[in-house]
Amino acid sequence: MASFQMKERLQAAEDWILSNPNPPQRWPWTWLYKVGRSVYALARDVISGQLTLHAMSLVYTTLLSIVPLLALSFSVLKALGVHQKMEPFLFQFFQPMGPQGIEVAERILGFVDNMKVGVLGSVGLALLVYTVISLVQKIERSFNMIWRVPEMRSMAQRFSNYLSVIMVGPLLMVSAIGVTATIFASDVAQNLMAIEPFGSLIVFASRFTPFFLVVGAFTFVYIFIPNTRVKLRFAFIAGLVAGVSWQAGGMLFASFVAGSAKYAAIYSGFAVGIILLIWTYLNWMILLLGASLAFYLQNPGAVSKRRNVQQAPELQERVGLALMWMVARPFSRGEPAPQQEWLEQQLRVPGEVTRRISDKLIRAGLLSLAGENGDRLVPGCALDIITVGSVLRAIRRDEDRVVDRLPAEAMPVELIKLTPAGGDVSFASLLKTGVEPETTPGDAPVSRAHL
Repeated sequence: MASFQMKERLQAAEDWILSNPNPPQRWPWTWLYKVGRSVYALARDVISGQLTLHAMSLVYTTLLSIVPLLALSFSVLKALGVHQKMEPFLFQFFQPMGPQGIEVAERILGFVDNMKVGVLGSVGLALLVYTVISLVQKIERSFNMIWRVPEMRSMAQRFSNYLSVIMVGPLLMVSAIGVTATIFASDVAQNLMAIEPFGSLIVFASRFTPFFLVVGAFTFVYIFIPNTRVKLRFAFIAGLVAGVSWQAGGMLFASFVAGSAKYAAIYSGFAVGIILLIWTYLNWMILLLGASLAFYLQNPGAVSKRRNVQQAPELQERVGLALMWMVARPFSRGEPAPQQEWLEQQLRVPGEVTRRISDKLIRAGLLSLAGENGDRLVPGCALDIITVGSVLRAIRRDEDRVVDRLPAEAMPVELIKLTPAGGDVSFASLLKTGVEPETTPGDAPVSRAHL
């Protein structure tokens, strides 16, 4: 009995999160509602295994690409003689692994120092660049999966964008560190430190500068990597959550490593590699979960029971009619055309559903893109021509014409010609009337393209 009541309560909470037609409109309930929906979606994605699968794939690629990536990134810094300022960040990354992490960081830096990019030759340099590009490309593919982006960047964009970030990104970070140190060491900052509460604020900011840089790095990745437009505020919120999670995960992992003497005794020399794999996997999971959080914050309608929503005919028809109505009404009043993203937020359904329906209506000539950025929807023809039936026919139409493959003997023509009003006719009554297909078994099937 208790388990049944618990199941009912969980079902009621799930319905409140997913199928609430009247979501809260006042703070803090609106905030709690959004947080609950986002946490539900993140838990669903982790349980489904999509994020874990991509994280494990990225761990494997990272082990192959970490040295070439650092070699390219450090090449510009070495030329300027400031590569030492980036080394503390590498040691900070491996610090949760304990003394073994420091040893791994030193070995990686040794490999990077021994790798001379200028003497590799054309073939070696091309392979080095390809290895780095493949890593960032796999990261983009994972982010595009999270953001439901069907297409990746073009090959030219990959080389230009990826290499610019890999080569210039560390230089910008070093510049930020230098500017921050200069500000804190200036006479103005020193004078302010003698005045409270400015002194405490400056000390607090100086201690948390590495954390702020990590949050900024997460935010930049969430904006730059997906092949779509990500709003800054959602990327920053996700970067802040990911930064806090990374710091907390580092402390928990450090305590785990400190108490893992038994694992070291069992795995001997392999313990370092296993710990490195676990730590790298944990970092990728934090990064991907932050990307998912940014997606659900920007697209609240994407939260559903399943990651891939079933494209039910009822859902498609309702969404199509709602889209047509929400576009036709402001057009008839002479008001500005609505943005497609705004329509998706108002309908509160996953974006892939609305985009698929709007694309079908656009191809049918019932809707058209407008605006400077091509992100607004207007009627594709006169409203006197657009009927409810034409919208439903456009949504129901099998554009790939797979329906034409159905053999004529599969069903009688009268069954196809039945209108929705005659949909209550039972199959028993049809069979009693003696209705038969147009052809008999063995005859050539008749195409139904005209039906």
